[in-house]
Amino acid sequence: MPTPLSTAAQVAEALHDVADPIEEAKIRNRVADDELVVGVRMGTLFDIAKSAVDLPGTELDALFEHPAYEMRLSAFCVLDFRARRNLTSDERAALARIYLDRHDAISTWDMVDRAAPRVLGWPILIEAVDGAVLDELACAEDPLRRRSAITAPLWFIKKGTSADVERGLAIASALDGDEHPRVRSAVEIYRKHARQRNASRD
Repeated sequence: MPTPLSTAAQVAEALHDVADPIEEAKIRNRVADDELVVGVRMGTLFDIAKSAVDLPGTELDALFEHPAYEMRLSAFCVLDFRARRNLTSDERAALARIYLDRHDAISTWDMVDRAAPRVLGWPILIEAVDGAVLDELACAEDPLRRRSAITAPLWFIKKGTSADVERGLAIASALDGDEHPRVRSAVEIYRKHARQRNASRD
C-alpha cells in the first residue's frame, strides 16, 4: 500500500519523481502555453492523489494555488476520492463548496470531468446543495464553469430519477450553440448518456 502523503510538498515531490518528457509533450497539447507542466501519466497521477486523500486543508489549498497543472489536477482528484467515501450530506455540501470556491484553479476540461459529477452533482442530487448553482454556472463567462454546469449532472444519469435526467437536459438546452467547443462537447456527452439511459429503460 502506498505511503500516505500529508503535505503539498510531498505530493509535488512524488509527481516530479515520475515526470516523463513524453507525457509532458502530450499534456502540453491541451494546456495554455504559459502553464507549468511536470509531465505525469494520468493513471500515475491518480494513484498519487489517492495517497493524498487526507491532506489537511492548508496543504490542499497549496495544491490548488500551485502554478503546475498536475498539482492542481491532483487537488481536484483528492476531492473526487473524498466524494467516493460514505459521507454525510453536510460533508458532501462542504466538498461541493470547496469545488466552487476553487473553480478559478481549473484551467483544463479534465479537471472538471474528474471532479464535477461526484463532488458537485452528487450533493445537488441529494439536495445538500441548491441546484440553482447549475444555472449560475451555465450563465458564467468562463467556459470551464459552463462545462461544470453540464458535467455535474452526469451524476443524475448515474443515480437519479428520470426527472433528474431532465433537469440536466434543461441545462443542455440552455447551453445549445455555446461558442466554446469544450462546452459543446460536454453538452453532447450529457445528451449521449441520457439517450443511452433512456434506451436501456425502454
